[in-house]
Amino acid sequence: MTSLLQEGLALAGFGMGMVFIFLTLLVVATNFMSWVIQQYFAPEPVPLDVPAGTDPRELAAAAAAVRKYRQERQNN
Repeated sequence: MTSLLQEGLALAGFGMGMVFIFLTLLVVATNFMSWVIQQYFAPEPVPLDVPAGTDPRELAAAAAAVRKYRQERQNN
């Protein structure tokens, strides 16, 4: 191989390595920022206003249905 080709391959390898390192650091920084936001700025749960006379069994059934729907949707 000629020295010019070797220099070109070395430069290409160096460039791809730098891009890989930059993208890896970007993923780590994004995950860290997401973790910080979730830890310190998580929204507080909103109290549920249930009308008087609502059957707790109906409320539990509705909550179970919503939970099951979200689990199935998340798996797909």
